[in-house]
Amino acid sequence: MLTAYDDIGSGNPIVLIHGHPFDRTMWRPQVERFSQTHRLIVPDLRGYGESTVIPGKTTLDVFARDVADLLDRLGVDRFVLGGLSMGGQIVMDFYRQFPQRVTGLLLADTFPGAETPEGVKARNDMADRLEQEGMGPYAEEVQWKMVARGNDSDHVMHMMKNAPPEGAAAALRGRAQRPDYTDLLRTISVPTLVVVGELDEYTPVDVAQHMHTLIPGSELVVIRNAAHMPNLERPTEFNEAFERLLNTVWV
Repeated sequence: MLTAYDDIGSGNPIVLIHGHPFDRTMWRPQVERFSQTHRLIVPDLRGYGESTVIPGKTTLDVFARDVADLLDRLGVDRFVLGGLSMGGQIVMDFYRQFPQRVTGLLLADTFPGAETPEGVKARNDMADRLEQEGMGPYAEEVQWKMVARGNDSDHVMHMMKNAPPEGAAAALRGRAQRPDYTDLLRTISVPTLVVVGELDEYTPVDVAQHMHTLIPGSELVVIRNAAHMPNLERPTEFNEAFERLLNTVWV
């Protein structure tokens, strides 16, 4: 399987995992900022961007092992790991499988709970729909949930419309079967930043607040005037919070 990735900069390594239905370019503001002082490793998940599309179903544990395999090939043992939305769920599964490799965590606009029965049906129905219709209609429907009105959505729309439908569908089917990571959060023993856009409808602020209360010593940052993509909508505020985490990990 081909895994496309960027490996930019030098120093202490940071690995960033994109959400659905995006690709590694969603982290562009963070790569531009932090590759000046750190090593940024940013993959396209299987089925997304320039990585291999494998139809069917891709579960979160498989995505996490893909990330581990890539880092093994790059000879990177320990690192700060961050993810947004589905990427945050992959980060949680990575921590479940490989906690010894993680020196700090960024959990942005994500949700730790298992899917509800209604959610299982909705994700599987959407997966079928993406394969039948392509990404365009879905992207138009969710545009102003991904990005708050008044914020620039061009890059977000480009990523969504260009995502491979079969890869996005496989991820949706996998997420429908995700486990509950709530208890895992209580076991996290590394510096952790929980970030959420104040206008996020997918993972509302109260979800982030609950995660913050469960993760010992974590920091919670609510990004004003942002929805589900605060790293792109308000990169300055997002990067300031992320820098505080990095300074905590690497004193």
